[in-house]
Amino acid sequence: MANIPSWVYKLLIVLATIIWGFSFVVMKDVVAVLPPAWLLGMRFLFAGALLLVILRKRVMRFCSRKVVTYGFILGVLDFTAFWLQTVGLKHTTPGINAFLTATYCVLVPFAWWLIARKRPTVFNIVAAIVAVCGIWLVSVSSSGETLSIGFGEAMTLGCAVAFAAHIVAVSKFAQKCDALVLTVFQFIAEGALGIIFGAATETFPGIAAFTPEIIGQMLFLAVFASVVAFGIQNVSLAHVPPTQASLLLSLESVFGVVFSILLYGEQMTLRLVVGFVLIFAAIVISETLPLKEKLCRRKTTSS
Repeated sequence: MANIPSWVYKLLIVLATIIWGFSFVVMKDVVAVLPPAWLLGMRFLFAGALLLVILRKRVMRFCSRKVVTYGFILGVLDFTAFWLQTVGLKHTTPGINAFLTATYCVLVPFAWWLIARKRPTVFNIVAAIVAVCGIWLVSVSSSGETLSIGFGEAMTLGCAVAFAAHIVAVSKFAQKCDALVLTVFQFIAEGALGIIFGAATETFPGIAAFTPEIIGQMLFLAVFASVVAFGIQNVSLAHVPPTQASLLLSLESVFGVVFSILLYGEQMTLRLVVGFVLIFAAIVISETLPLKEKLCRRKTTSS
């Protein structure tokens, strides 16, 4: 995969955000039946088992104590992020929850600076701020929602920190280990944590709750929203800087709204259009302006 240009990995990240955007619609019925920890546990344990079967020869070849340890760390970070997000959602509005979650766009460049000693450029910071403004317009409705930091908002901000840490950790670990094998152990760790946490703190709904429709939706979440989308993300983060990847991942909020418009009749408003434009502008700033600056420096040096 060394000969694959970076733009291919960036397109793959966008594909993952399309899948996750659609998963918001799929989750609508599932979260009404399964408590959060049980949902995460069953989703990721099945995804880990499926990926383990598919990649069994690869896992046997690249498995090591380091890969298992890194996978466990990723599983803890991702489970923590999802769980905090769900707790926050119970105590704040969906729009505020989505917006505060997406602030990981701003956190990633600084987290990467701490870990990799690569200082964020002015383009990284400006692009992240523009993206968050766009996400605010997309996520928070015009019905008078106000942002104040209470328990739900604090939990959601904690989720953003965990997501940012997960993105940075994947970027770091995937350069040292096989990304797909790393994903297998991430899923297994995350699924085990979900089952343990669910058994200790939540009530299992019972077998009768698993109707054919719920089973089909769970299969989508496990196969496409987990195996496919997370596999794409973890492989791509070994080849795309996390500061750029976090902005591309913010498209998840855009596609979530798009599918809501197409499938649930949500109205397209000027507010949404402006939000979409700002998010895409942030990606353009991140992708094109640094390249122009490099070209200008080369011309100045050569002259």
